[in-house]
Amino acid sequence: MYIVIFKATIRQLDSTYTEMAQKLRDKAIDQYHCVKFEACCENDFEIALSYWNSLEDIQRWQQDAEHLVAQHLGKEKWYQHFNIEICKIERTYSSTNIDCE
Repeated sequence: MYIVIFKATIRQLDSTYTEMAQKLRDKAIDQYHCVKFEACCENDFEIALSYWNSLEDIQRWQQDAEHLVAQHLGKEKWYQHFNIEICKIERTYSSTNIDCE
């Protein structure tokens, strides 16, 4: 499994952002096989985590037409700066399920 980590310094989020973010989260899950999506904002910082089974799905998602529009708006309007990391998850565990892979 892979995780895409999106970290951003927020310039200004508006109602267009809120609507588009929810629509694109649903689309990533429904059409591009995103397993799970989590996000939070604090002060002027946002972090979003999305979980994927393959790099191919991530690459297809990156090239989605609506996602490309959102990327452009993010650069021009919503974020001062952002960074994306794509990592392979080697192991996961939690307080209720130790040493799961």
